[in-house]
Amino acid sequence: MTRHEGRLGALAAVDASAAELADRMVDLSVRGLPPGYAGGMFVFTRRGRRGDDGSWTAVPEGRSVRYSAIVALGAAALPADGQRAALAGDTVHDLVGNLVKELPAVTNLGDAALIAWAAAETGHSGLEDALRRLAELEGGLSSGDPVHTVEAAWALAALVAARRGSGDAALDGPLATARERLLTGLRGDRLYRHVIGPASWYRAHVGCFADQVYPLQALARLHAYTGDAEALAAAEQIAAGICEAQGPQGQWWWHYDARTGGVVEGYPVYSVHQLSMAPMALLDLADAGGTSYLKEIALGLHWMTSRPEVDDELIVEELDLTWRKAARDDPKKIVRGVRAVASAINQGSRIGVLDRIYPPLAVDRECRPYELGWLLYAWLFTLPRDTSGTRG
Repeated sequence: MTRHEGRLGALAAVDASAAELADRMVDLSVRGLPPGYAGGMFVFTRRGRRGDDGSWTAVPEGRSVRYSAIVALGAAALPADGQRAALAGDTVHDLVGNLVKELPAVTNLGDAALIAWAAAETGHSGLEDALRRLAELEGGLSSGDPVHTVEAAWALAALVAARRGSGDAALDGPLATARERLLTGLRGDRLYRHVIGPASWYRAHVGCFADQVYPLQALARLHAYTGDAEALAAAEQIAAGICEAQGPQGQWWWHYDARTGGVVEGYPVYSVHQLSMAPMALLDLADAGGTSYLKEIALGLHWMTSRPEVDDELIVEELDLTWRKAARDDPKKIVRGVRAVASAINQGSRIGVLDRIYPPLAVDRECRPYELGWLLYAWLFTLPRDTSGTRG
């Protein structure tokens, strides 16, 4: 399959310039990943640093198993030579092998799920170890314990990929449990909350954009594999909600009132949401037989080059990266906190004066590897449909 087919081709039929931008960003991602790869793992971020001459460099910082697993998923969509280009000479098999070795030290459910997902999609022999670690972490949860929505979604996506790839019927039980947890987390609400289960009263009703994207993706994939009608209906509900709330210039807003789908706080607007995460989830829904939102995807892409908030370029070709977000000059996150409390007390309240006090004029100059990893996954992957598997 060439880039003129598949997802990029479908977008080109609707908006040629948006497809051209996405295609260009795929090439930028391949070039931009190696500077953050060292010792078989990716850094946490490449942080912008301005020199005395005014030019910017991007300095690697930290180390991240989570972001490495996401890059593994994205890079797996590349041909062998593309993988070696993106991974400084390594292959995705090498990267997944390094992640499997990290499993004994992994204590986060989401990280274990991402490793299992990557192992499943790449056919790596470490899948059994990854699933065992995921099961151990699941087993450490008591009934009623809160689980972050994003982690619950990744667990479901991992189990769908593992069940489809291995054909192991022993996964049916864990898959059914993960499915029920995620669907239960939505019932009665318009969108997903940040946590499935008990949460702080003033933020219990709030869900971020990631809390919508990853469940949408996991449920669409579940339907594509099993024909699960309830999963598809939930995915359609989330997709319609975020698209109805999309900003007039294509902004994928940050915080929502899960009860109503209204926007609690729009900023920051993240490059990864515009270029990668929204397209990834919405294209998975279309691939699974759901509604196509190509016009909304295109509008979100165009925000990257013609946004009203900041004049600074967010696509930095000379560094092969994107700056992370356009945000309010609000380092203490006052706006987010105040609006969360206000909407908890009075549904729909936003305290509009805060928009004038803290306008969205700041640019966060860093780039995390997962931003480029999801971009590859969004545009080069095509979700297979196979309804011969276990019915959910």
